[in-house]
Amino acid sequence: MDAQRAIVIGASSGGVSALIEVVAALPASLDAVVGVVLHVGNQPSILPELLNRRAPLGARHAKDGEPLERGIIYVAPPDRHMLFTEDTVRLSRGPRENHARPALDPLFRSAALAWGPRAVGVVLTGELDDGTAGLAAIKDCGGTALVQDPATALAPGMPASALANVAVDACLPLPDIAPALADLAGRTQSMPPVPAPARLQQEHAVFEGREPVENLQTLGNPSGLTCPDCGGGLWEIDDARPLRYRCHTGHAFTSRSLESAQVEQAAHSLWSSMRSLQEREMLLRRLAVVAELTGDPAQAEAGRRQADKVKAQAQRLAELGEKS
Repeated sequence: MDAQRAIVIGASSGGVSALIEVVAALPASLDAVVGVVLHVGNQPSILPELLNRRAPLGARHAKDGEPLERGIIYVAPPDRHMLFTEDTVRLSRGPRENHARPALDPLFRSAALAWGPRAVGVVLTGELDDGTAGLAAIKDCGGTALVQDPATALAPGMPASALANVAVDACLPLPDIAPALADLAGRTQSMPPVPAPARLQQEHAVFEGREPVENLQTLGNPSGLTCPDCGGGLWEIDDARPLRYRCHTGHAFTSRSLESAQVEQAAHSLWSSMRSLQEREMLLRRLAVVAELTGDPAQAEAGRRQADKVKAQAQRLAELGEKS
């Protein structure tokens, strides 16, 4: 692969229109490979088709193992992390990061390790803070970090987090991002490699399953928290900005994405408990009817009283759920 740059762009809420605006202004002669991640989960996505309506470069969902080529926008397909090596695309159903797959951080981290100073990361609109750690990895390897001005973002969380935690090279309004990328790709000066931090290499190896889980202890310390995705113990990564966690399975969270996942998990548990109580009430009332029919009015009355208590418990849970 003789492209001058690897450009990796990530977005979440409001990202479709933002991505279309950026890629529509990239020249067909762009001397770079381009990777795009949008938080789509496991839902069908027509993002490549939408980009192709406006982009001079061709866009398509990436295929595992295909060679990286200039003039192509590689889009992470649903439910797959996309990774860049020096010359190929890799797809993975590895553990979710920041409660997402595809996620920005794995792509950004892989581009940082494979492309070093030739990597350019761009964080666009989105909630929470996926992409911040990946953008920091790009900077740690000598690359360039661009961020959409949060004031121009439909969802300012991701760009604001990047600005707060990474020494970005530029914070730009959306219309200025494509010209900046074209300018960077057009620079032909020599870019000596920058050694990747050992901790970054090790964490990416844990993500890819190439590193024994026992080695997590060299990256951080047990946090006493559990992973919302698998229930395993979470390790707090030392000296990470933003504060980050990773479990033995490989799931990774920033503190904000972990909190969001905990809220979702707590809500699921609450409504599941309420449903169980409602079903118990139904059974108790059915048993009370049976007791009446079999000539045991005392047992029937006791069953109805117990059902009323269970109903009240379910109502209290419902009220708690409405307030949370």
